[in-house]
Amino acid sequence: MNKILSPYHKKALVLKNHLVMAPMTRSRAVDNLPNDLMAEYYGQRSGAGLIVTEGTAPTPEALGYPRIPGIYSAAQTEGWKKVTAAVHANKGKIFLQLMHTGRIGHVDNLPDGAQLVCASATKAAGQIFTDTAGQQEHSEPVALSSEGVREVIRGHVQAAKNAVAAGFDGIELHGANGYLIEQFLNPHVNTRSDAWGGSIEKRAELAVALAKEIAGAIGAAKVGIRFSPFSALGDLAAYDAEETHQTYAYLAGRLEEIGIAYLHIGANPLIPPKTFEAIRAAFSGTIILCNGLTPATGAAALEAGFADLVAFGRSFLANPDLDARIAEGAELNQPDYATVYTPGAKGYTDYPVLAPVSDHSTIN
Repeated sequence: MNKILSPYHKKALVLKNHLVMAPMTRSRAVDNLPNDLMAEYYGQRSGAGLIVTEGTAPTPEALGYPRIPGIYSAAQTEGWKKVTAAVHANKGKIFLQLMHTGRIGHVDNLPDGAQLVCASATKAAGQIFTDTAGQQEHSEPVALSSEGVREVIRGHVQAAKNAVAAGFDGIELHGANGYLIEQFLNPHVNTRSDAWGGSIEKRAELAVALAKEIAGAIGAAKVGIRFSPFSALGDLAAYDAEETHQTYAYLAGRLEEIGIAYLHIGANPLIPPKTFEAIRAAFSGTIILCNGLTPATGAAALEAGFADLVAFGRSFLANPDLDARIAEGAELNQPDYATVYTPGAKGYTDYPVLAPVSDHSTIN
């Protein structure tokens, strides 16, 4: 059997296979509410041992993009119950990704009265899509006060509690893609001089505090976090390579102390081997490797020693039955990129699946 499809058990994390569906924004949550179409989509892909949902706003000001779901209201929590039930029906596990976009967003995508927030009042370059006016420049963020940072943490803790109430097996903090956690980590964006900025340790404190306080609320075994060291997504200017390396080595050690379930590493060509090695040496829990993997390279990654699990994004986007296709060595569907973020079922729940093996016809 391909190792990707074999059962997985490390510490408290028990999965039916080593296959993870990576988080992917799909923009189908009309009015920021999970719905029946989303339940169908995740249920179709429950062949994965672990699904990590699309980025989900823990608080209203975290809704940087149009039609992304939230987990801060009773209605959102209730809507997610259909999703978790659909995945659990096929013995899959599902973690909710908590994504606070920080300065990446536009006020037209936020509820009335909400505003973008950031470590510092540094506007992101580039544009973002809005349903109201198409592509727009990112809005100006406001710098969080010290109390504002604490409020962000409290919002995440409540969102994590809501996720557990909705039936999720845990939550993943989004610490990559230039969003709020990574905005605090980056010294070009975080120019604070208080307890949340300056040294590596202070810039990392938001990530550590979020993990620690959420673990205290729902259990460390229900917490994961995603990082992508050296990534420049979200207008994050690169900073000193050694300092970047030390930042993620430090974070791995602190998160080991808290005892969270996993680190989810988005690979990119700029990550040096020593950073992978430092993360693995410091963290004894599960490590998920993601970005650009194929079934063949994913299987090789599991054998190489850094990764315990492998995650697939685009392959799961277009192949609801990715587990079956891996098992059979079948060709993969290719994604329709024109429909990745559009409303409705097209390019979302209508990708073809393999016929059951018993139904395969033979040509004489």
